[in-house]
Amino acid sequence: MKKLVLIDGNSIAYRAFFALPLLHNDKGIHTNAIYGFTMMLMKILEEEKPTHLLVAFDAGKTTFRHETFGEYKGGRQKTPPELSEQFPFLRKLLEAYHIRTYELDRYEADDIIGTLCTQAEKEGFDVKIISGDRDLTQLASDHVTVDITRKGITDVESYTPGTVKEKYGITPAQIIDLKGLMGDASDNIPGVPGIGEKTALKLLKEFGTVEQLLDSLEQVSGKKVKENLTQYRDVALMSKQLATILRDAPLAITLEDTKYEGYDVDKVIALFKELGFQSLLGKFAPTEQEQPAHLNAISYTIVKEVTKEMLTDEAAVVVEVLEENYHKAPILGFAIANEKGNFFIPAEIALSSAAFKQWLEDDKMKKSVFDAKRAIVALRWKGIAMCGVDFDLLIASYLLNPSQSTEDIASIAKTKQYTDVQPDEIVYGKGAKQKVPDESALAEHLVRKAAAIRALKDTFIADLKANEQYALFTELELPLTLVLADMEFLGITVNVERLKAMGQELQGQLQSLEKEIYELAGQAFNINSPKQLGTILFEKLQLPALKKTKTGYSTSADVLEKLAPQHEIVEKILHYRQLGKLQSTYIEGLLKVVHEDTNKVHTIFNQALTQTGRLSSTEPNLQNIPIRLEEGRKIRQAFVPSEPDWVIFAADYSQIELRVLAHIANDENLIAAFQNDLDIHTKTAMDIFHVRAEEVTQQMRRHAKAVNFGIVYGISDYGLSQNLNISRKEAAQFIERYFASFPGVKQYMEDIVQQAKQTGYVTTLLHRRRYLPDITSRNFNLRSFAERTAMNTPIQGSAADIIKKAMIDLAERLQKEGMRARILLQVHDELILEAPKDEVEQLAKIVPAVMEHTVELRVPLKVDYHYGPTWYDAK
Repeated sequence: MKKLVLIDGNSIAYRAFFALPLLHNDKGIHTNAIYGFTMMLMKILEEEKPTHLLVAFDAGKTTFRHETFGEYKGGRQKTPPELSEQFPFLRKLLEAYHIRTYELDRYEADDIIGTLCTQAEKEGFDVKIISGDRDLTQLASDHVTVDITRKGITDVESYTPGTVKEKYGITPAQIIDLKGLMGDASDNIPGVPGIGEKTALKLLKEFGTVEQLLDSLEQVSGKKVKENLTQYRDVALMSKQLATILRDAPLAITLEDTKYEGYDVDKVIALFKELGFQSLLGKFAPTEQEQPAHLNAISYTIVKEVTKEMLTDEAAVVVEVLEENYHKAPILGFAIANEKGNFFIPAEIALSSAAFKQWLEDDKMKKSVFDAKRAIVALRWKGIAMCGVDFDLLIASYLLNPSQSTEDIASIAKTKQYTDVQPDEIVYGKGAKQKVPDESALAEHLVRKAAAIRALKDTFIADLKANEQYALFTELELPLTLVLADMEFLGITVNVERLKAMGQELQGQLQSLEKEIYELAGQAFNINSPKQLGTILFEKLQLPALKKTKTGYSTSADVLEKLAPQHEIVEKILHYRQLGKLQSTYIEGLLKVVHEDTNKVHTIFNQALTQTGRLSSTEPNLQNIPIRLEEGRKIRQAFVPSEPDWVIFAADYSQIELRVLAHIANDENLIAAFQNDLDIHTKTAMDIFHVRAEEVTQQMRRHAKAVNFGIVYGISDYGLSQNLNISRKEAAQFIERYFASFPGVKQYMEDIVQQAKQTGYVTTLLHRRRYLPDITSRNFNLRSFAERTAMNTPIQGSAADIIKKAMIDLAERLQKEGMRARILLQVHDELILEAPKDEVEQLAKIVPAVMEHTVELRVPLKVDYHYGPTWYDAK
């Protein structure tokens, strides 16, 4: 049996966008609409198994219906830019899935769907239509089912002629008559004043169609209804015409063009990786392992004994650790490439060689590596302090193009047409199949990696110099590698007993909440079961069911938050879930990663990941411990100094991004506010609300704060309206008033976009680059996203550069002063140290002095500090 699935592309994209929170990937591209659309698409392919498939899109704002009624769809709000920027990726998604798309000038997606479904029905197809628009239910027939998405995206309500009759008491064909009488506010179809759905349905059950009704007005009961039908006769007929989906649009495609033969697995996986859809990647079976490319022969020696002759004063070195978490992993082996040749040194020989250890620790012996921090930390766990690294291929490649994949040496080498090195996946396999090959295969792989580093070094250094980034490489990123390596190896001490006690406290709170919830519900039930919870909330307590899923009522967070004001039980359930997540993710999660030998957690700082230059933290992520909830903040009580009579000392930059913005934009008013040490959010509130300082309320200041930080991130009126729960019009006014108060900021944003269009990239104060290939795209959505990125990257990136430089300067100063204090963590704009109590007074002078003067701006940098017996107390 042939089956055609027709998807209303714009409608589903809109539904997905508003159904899901504003997700974005590591490049800052919003992805919630794409993610929701993908979930729906995967469900359709699995459940419907279509032989033919098409996604129809609207071609533009003006259609043939506007000739009938110029205000058709008038009053619709402009598409949020956060959604617009996702449409090009939706197209890429459908291209990867080999799904045909179609749009037709002057016609709507509905008309394409109506025409194809009519043709398909005549040719014996079964047809499934997917949309968020109930207008399409008019197309339902014995062979056409219309699935309308509800509040969610994969949760649908199916309409057949039977269900339309059951729900409305009319046939699908009468849906257009229903719209003719009652109108449709979403499409600005006027209908007849005074006639709502209830009256319209009553009239249609009696008279059949709008035309038959208008021809029988003397039989209509109700004086006002009869008067309105008489007065608005033409409007009713026009409204019906506007609501009628065409079944004979002049399409340039046929049913044959919609034939579906499956998707391109590799393209889909590549796109999911780009978009950051990690959870969806697991749905694909791994593809066949890539076959090794043809490699030129390479000569090398497997070393039985390390000699001084093979250890030259300049060499490329590979310290091979396979596991992602290199703090606990064994070293598999070493490779050296230098003027004497290529050498593979088995791990047991290298680590037992005094000559090799001395060479590694000699600062005068210059070493080129890939991922210096990984090598340094891995060796530190073996008691070896590697020095003398003067080139890091990973960092060099990252600086030259932060958006480029730097997974391994082979992927970087490929960008320079160097192909004599294999990807790690080919040699080791991946996932559960990963394993170490025999010694000869391992030896060849490692020496090829070392040879590649050596061969590529000069090219990358020349590129860095050409980009004016060599100082950024040698004076910021390479020294930072050493600071981060020290921090990772040092780790931060965890009071395991305190963490366990917190777990017990949370368990006690969960049990108390459980009891309160049972009392309010009038019975015990499984709170973690959506099905049982739904029964309690929506059947027993009779709360309104805002969303349904295939398995029953939706009890998602967004649903519960809307229901919270209606019953005390809902707030307690939300709190129960929050505490449950703290217990599982942070208490139990942290306990799993405490190093058994050190009683510390040794997080990994990712130095070559984000496009703005910011550091990120993994295994565990210590930058993301939730602190909005007091119970979450208390988790920081478990992080303590590593020695008795020491304290945790925290110092953070105050509003660093806004200060960087003032400097870069050179805005007189913003500069004056910071120079006069005004509260910038109060100052902004005064400007956008036109009030004096003493009249600024807490809500005004909160709104101004959202505007201030929103401007830094290139926020739109839609984004701001969502953040503040206000109308888009009001949000747009806030932004307009902000720019009127700080005209230099507006000028900067216009200038930086023009500069990016000329050069293709933007830079930070320290010459970090971010390339924007879409800045001149003809596609409005891609170009708009690139423009917002151009505005905020110099600000975010410069702030990241400043704190990185502060880390280097502070580490040097602490060493110079002979202090025992040491840096433990970096959390965005904050540095966490531990220090003896007797150094606190000195530290309180040194840390702000170093951090505030690490870079001189037009406005003063300001640092706040606190200290205490735990990280929680250093607030």
